[in-house]
Amino acid sequence: MSKANQHSHSRKHLSILLLIFSTLLILPMTQKTHARSSSNLQAGLPSQIAGWKAGPDDRVFDEKTIFEYIDGAGEVYKAYNMRWCLSRQYVKPDATRIILDIFDMGSSADAFGVFTHDTDGDIIDIGQDGRYRSGWLSFWQQRYFVSVYMQEESPAAEQAVKNLGRKIAQLIGKQGDRPGILKRLPNQGLIDGSIRYLHHPIVLNYHFYLSDENILNISPQTEAALAAYNRGGQKAIILLIAYAHSDTAIRSKSGFLKHYLPDVDAGEAALLENGKWSAVRLKDRLLAIVLEADNRQLADTLLGAVALDKPEE
Repeated sequence: MSKANQHSHSRKHLSILLLIFSTLLILPMTQKTHARSSSNLQAGLPSQIAGWKAGPDDRVFDEKTIFEYIDGAGEVYKAYNMRWCLSRQYVKPDATRIILDIFDMGSSADAFGVFTHDTDGDIIDIGQDGRYRSGWLSFWQQRYFVSVYMQEESPAAEQAVKNLGRKIAQLIGKQGDRPGILKRLPNQGLIDGSIRYLHHPIVLNYHFYLSDENILNISPQTEAALAAYNRGGQKAIILLIAYAHSDTAIRSKSGFLKHYLPDVDAGEAALLENGKWSAVRLKDRLLAIVLEADNRQLADTLLGAVALDKPEE
């Protein structure tokens, strides 16, 4: 049997060095563009909301200085190619502080991706896929991820947080497109809120620990979608990865089988030590993996339902 049960849904904290790619020729232009977008958004923010007034100093962080603000989660934002973060506090005498953070992720796909890192909470009609839980509102819209939270919960602060969120969504205006790879996921049995979009191994390992090594060659040039399913009480987790080149996809499949499913059978499936089943399929640049399923039939059925030939446009 395979040794693949090492993951056990472990949320192991990793110290993986994140690779940041930039081109010196376009960097000055990029910085100017981001500076303008940051200033324009900042200028449109409300100066007060339900009696809470904006603090005297906004702060703006980039992919390097973000660790000064949120040290523990800074790697996650960098893994989604964060451009900048605008942070503002709203204060009111004898009331809790309200903290607004707006992250420019550079693209709708990465804004959606960083949002999916934590989708707990109740669905709320603010921005795109808005969530509210325990004094914290979050949503994504266009290329932005927005977080609004209060230091201490109160009915008045909750209403102010939601009103502020609505104003930010209105200020951003346009909505963004979800990543095209999501169209390839089977619809039947897909658990709401379980989708994670990513292109860095540190994010995958947070949600489903696979290996200390990047055996699937996930990089900024890849797109990946992780999702959970429940079909008639039978559960499974599937991972789709779209590579830039087919040879990388072939090499990644070989590495996965070697390090994770060494006992794969002729049907490219294997029984894991935890009693679950894992299976793989490869078509051109797309690698589909059922990381675990309650039975083999479910693993095979899910892989058969993946839209291997469907365009991602």
